[in-house]
Amino acid sequence: MKLKNVLLAVADIEKSKAFYRELFGLGVVTDFGVNVILTEGLVLQEKSAWESGVDSTVHFGGYDGALYFEEYDMERFLNRLEESVYPIEYLNPCFERDWGQKTVRIFDPDRHILEIGEAMSAVIARLLRMGMTPEETAAKTRLPLSVILETWSNGKNV
Repeated sequence: MKLKNVLLAVADIEKSKAFYRELFGLGVVTDFGVNVILTEGLVLQEKSAWESGVDSTVHFGGYDGALYFEEYDMERFLNRLEESVYPIEYLNPCFERDWGQKTVRIFDPDRHILEIGEAMSAVIARLLRMGMTPEETAAKTRLPLSVILETWSNGKNV
């Protein structure tokens, strides 16, 4: 068995499709009207269709989970948020975690939490460009020195 998709109940499927397309670049794989499969395994389902199958009411805005995305160019993504036609509501503005990763948390149109973290290859590259040694970078990121050296020697986004 494997996890295939993550499904979110949404109030307005067209608005949600546009939101995920414009901000995250997710495309439509299959559109069943009230149920839409997007790239990266995200499925959107109209609230009414979800409720009819569970005999309950959807309550948006819980703080019990998040969808996690990774972005190599965090500054570009943060600018995209600021320039978005969607009013972006932040749970947390961009902050740097102890291990050096920049992270921002926002809400989607139905108040699902979205966490966007800087790709660790980008963190490594940024720390090395700032003048940290590979050993210091390994200590900061808590990644094995071999990963830092491989990223550095292969020139992966450094």
